Amino acid sequence: MIRKIIRIDEEKCNGCGLCAQACHEGAIVMQSGKARLIREDYCDGLGDCLPACPTGAISFEEREAPAYDAAAVQAHRASQAAPSPCAAGGCPGSRAHSIAHAAAPQAEASAIPSCLSQWPVQIQLVPVRAPYLQDAHLLVAADCAAYAYGDFHRRFIQGRVTLIGCPKLDPVDYSEKLTAILQNNTIRSVTVVRMEVPCCGGLENAVKNALQACGKMIPWQVYTLTADGRILEP
Repeated sequence: MIRKIIRIDEEKCNGCGLCAQACHEGAIVMQSGKARLIREDYCDGLGDCLPACPTGAISFEEREAPAYDAAAVQAHRASQAAPSPCAAGGCPGSRAHSIAHAAAPQAEASAIPSCLSQWPVQIQLVPVRAPYLQDAHLLVAADCAAYAYGDFHRRFIQGRVTLIGCPKLDPVDYSEKLTAILQNNTIRSVTVVRMEVPCCGGLENAVKNALQACGKMIPWQVYTLTADGRILEP
């Protein structure tokens, strides 16, 4: 039968696995570091995976395809746990490796003050109309970033309102919440700090979508960190 079904452009796919997480039908898996549609009869044609893709690798097409088999999908869900998007091919964000640093001089913890100016910090927990968001410089950061970059407080948190999240672990699209924050407050600037791993592209993409949807002109910039604590040049 002719019906609407997704198409994945492997050239654009960066292997982040966000589409596999977003597909509730189990139609998409990661193979050799790329997203692939493995069961056309599992694809319901609704496109939950589209907004999750940070590279625009997923689109709709109308073509000959098996009918959506809801019963088979239900049986699939019941028979096995949801597939890990990084089960095959390996996920760069989860790859285990050691990091060696030169010994740093010891300092008293009390001598290094925190620069955090508000609480909570998780994107999902911050109230949309929190008073500290008015006239704020906003920092949207991957929650791993503060562990990777030793001077994170002074370099990035100081003077900003901090929101953190992980698009790989949180089962939501941050775009809607971030759009509401930008629309309901006077935000002076947005700084994004992400890790270099592909899955962090979801955080950057959520901020970009929110900036486009909020209807305001807000200056923004992105910093990308390596796991060993370096800032990559744009």
